[in-house]
Amino acid sequence: MSAKKRILFIASEMSPYLEFTEFSEIVNKLAIKSNDNGFEVRCIMPRFGVINERRHRLHEVVRLSGINISIENDDLPLQIKVASLPNARLQVYFLDNEDLFKRKYIFHDENEKWYADNDLRTVFFCKGALETVKKFGWPPDLIHCSGWMSGLVPAYLKTVYKKEPVFSQSKIIYTIGQNTFKEKMGSGFLKKALIHANIKEKDLEVFKENNNTAMFRGGASYADAITFGDEKIDKKLVEEFKKVKGKKTLLYNAESDLTDYLQLYNDLAGK
Repeated sequence: MSAKKRILFIASEMSPYLEFTEFSEIVNKLAIKSNDNGFEVRCIMPRFGVINERRHRLHEVVRLSGINISIENDDLPLQIKVASLPNARLQVYFLDNEDLFKRKYIFHDENEKWYADNDLRTVFFCKGALETVKKFGWPPDLIHCSGWMSGLVPAYLKTVYKKEPVFSQSKIIYTIGQNTFKEKMGSGFLKKALIHANIKEKDLEVFKENNNTAMFRGGASYADAITFGDEKIDKKLVEEFKKVKGKKTLLYNAESDLTDYLQLYNDLAGK
């Protein structure tokens, strides 16, 4: 019997922990469906302060914590917590950092003001997710990224982490969702995103507009397959990515029972 194929979900939201858009529920269902259909599944998401640790039974994974994530000249400690997804035997890992995530709000403060460090939080999450997988020593066959906050992950996998043995077989799926913010990521964003000598400014050119659409565009540009996770998607992105040479795409279908996603996973994983 061949070993199970492995799929890693890197998502900025996932039901029941955080429900920011409707896609959070789809991530939950996809994880469970993949698990039920013979994949080995793990999920990674940020540990935003609004996630109730007691209710969801999060606990720290001491053997994985203690990694420092360097961004520009800062070394930021990464704490990793874990919970079991209700009704499914699979693990969800939460990436935490005292300064970046312990807040009562997600991306905007109580006065609806965009957090000035959302750019740093994004880079920390994307790099932290990949460093966590390295620490697991768990090579995923598929990595499905969703939410604009995971937009840098495909770019990092194709540049900085290209030669990492743990990612050598990984195929990347990226889901474009609905735009949820109107602000800019901040002028220092691309500089912060240059996390390694193996990534150059020109590699991040696609993110240069620094906004919600650019985060989706960047993620989709580097992915091996693209899915559309909502009907309310920036029309420019739909036109741009609905037919890209050499990439499998999956258009949004409100009626889908998600077998189309499973088919995509199986095709990409060569099952």
